[in-house]
Amino acid sequence: MATIGGGEIGAASRLVRLRMEHRDLDSAIEALVAMPAPDQLQLARLKKRKLRLKDEIAALEDQLIPDIIA
Repeated sequence: MATIGGGEIGAASRLVRLRMEHRDLDSAIEALVAMPAPDQLQLARLKKRKLRLKDEIAALEDQLIPDIIA
């Protein structure tokens, strides 16, 4: 399944790293929200970063998982 130069392997490992970062951001956001007076600017930045990661994860998944035409 690996292509020449390990393109799919590199994309798969990047996907794993992005998913871990997404989970870490989720934990950071939960911790920030649990504070008595969370920094709204920092919270907004973390959420925006999490959404960008989600989009990047979706794009990589589309690249790795071929469309099956039924």
